[in-house]
Amino acid sequence: MKKKIAILGSTGSIGKTLLNIIKKDTKNYEIVLLTANKNYKELLKQSKLFKVKNLILTNKKSFEILKKRKLNINIYNNFNLLNNIFKKKIDYGLSAITGIEGLKPTINLIKYTSKIAIANKESIICGWSLIEKELKKNKTNFIPVDSEHFSLWYGLSENKINNIDKIYITASGGPLLSTPLSKLKNISIKKALNHPNWTMGKKISIDSATMINKIYEVIEAKNIFNLPYKKINILIHPKSYIHAIIKFNNGMIKIIAHDTTMRIPIHNTLFNKSEKKIFSKNINLKILNNLNFQKISPQRYPIFNLLNYLPNKSSLYETVIVSANDTLVDLFLKKKIKFNEINERLFKLIKNKEFIKYKKIKPKQLDQIHNLHNYVRLKTIEKVYKS
Repeated sequence: MKKKIAILGSTGSIGKTLLNIIKKDTKNYEIVLLTANKNYKELLKQSKLFKVKNLILTNKKSFEILKKRKLNINIYNNFNLLNNIFKKKIDYGLSAITGIEGLKPTINLIKYTSKIAIANKESIICGWSLIEKELKKNKTNFIPVDSEHFSLWYGLSENKINNIDKIYITASGGPLLSTPLSKLKNISIKKALNHPNWTMGKKISIDSATMINKIYEVIEAKNIFNLPYKKINILIHPKSYIHAIIKFNNGMIKIIAHDTTMRIPIHNTLFNKSEKKIFSKNINLKILNNLNFQKISPQRYPIFNLLNYLPNKSSLYETVIVSANDTLVDLFLKKKIKFNEINERLFKLIKNKEFIKYKKIKPKQLDQIHNLHNYVRLKTIEKVYKS
C-alpha cells in the first residue's frame, strides 16, 4: 500500500526538494495534498505530474484564477477543511510554509498525520508550546528539517537529553564573514543576498547575513530538545560541512556532517533514518583537514547580544523578536533602511517596556501570536517612518 503524503508549501525550495525525492519512488508514495500561497501555475504543474486531487491556494486572487478553470480536482482557499481531505491519518506531512503564517496550517495538519516534518522556523520559535501539545494529544511523531536540528535529532536519537553536556550548532558566517568591519554599515542588498554556501530565498538570506537565523536556531534547539540556553553554543564553520556537535557527560563527542544540501535531511525525514541510499559525495578530506571553527565575533555580528534578552521559558516575547525582524528585513529589501539599521532598530524595539512584558506571557492560543505579530509589524513600520 502506498504511503500518503501532504506537503504544505510545495512550491518553495524545501517542498520542491521533497517532490524530487518522491518522483524517483512514486510506486510507494501517493501525494494527497499540495499547497501554495500565490504560485498557482507551479502548483497546478505539480498536481498534474503527481496526480494530486487536493490543492490549497491561500491567496484569494490565485485561488479564483485556478477555480475558474473548472479542473477535476478539489481546490480550497484555506486550511479549515482538512477533514474533507483526510478521512484517516496519513503517513507523512511536511510543513514548509515560510513565516508565522505557517503556524496555523502546521498545527492543523498535526492531527491528520502520523509523522510531521517541520521546516518552518517561526512555528517552532513562536508556537512550540502549542505544537508540542498537539503532538502529544494526537500521538504524532515530529522531526525537525533544518539541517542543524535534524543533525542534532539524528545524533541524539539513542541518547537521553540529561546525558548531554553541550551542543554546538554551526554557522557559515554568511556573506559578510570576510567583509572589513568598517564596511558593514553600507552593505548592499546584492552583497547581503550572496550567501557562499546555500541558495535560499531573500528573507532567510538576509537573516543569514545578520546571523539572526542562528539566534532562531538556538531558540529552536532549546524548545525541541528541552535544553537550557547555557548548554547551546554556536561556532562559525565557513564550509557548512559539520552541522552539529554533541558533547556528552561521559566525555564522548559526536560530530554530524553531510554535504551542503537540504536533500539529505529531507530524505531522512521521509525514510525515517533508514539505510535507503541517496546519492552523496565522497567524504571531503580536504574540508575535514581544515574545519576552521571560529568563535562568534560580537563586533561583526552584534545580533548575538540578543541571546542576553531571551527568557528561559517559551513566551510571546519570541513573537515580538521574529515579527520586528521580519518587518525590518522587508524594509531593508525595499531600500527604506540601511543594513546596519536592521540590528539597531531591532534592539530598540525589543528593549521597549511595551514589549518586554511579553517575556512573562506564555502563548496559549494561536490568536495571541497572530494578533501580536500584526501589532508588532505595524509598530515597527510606524517607528521607522517617524524617525
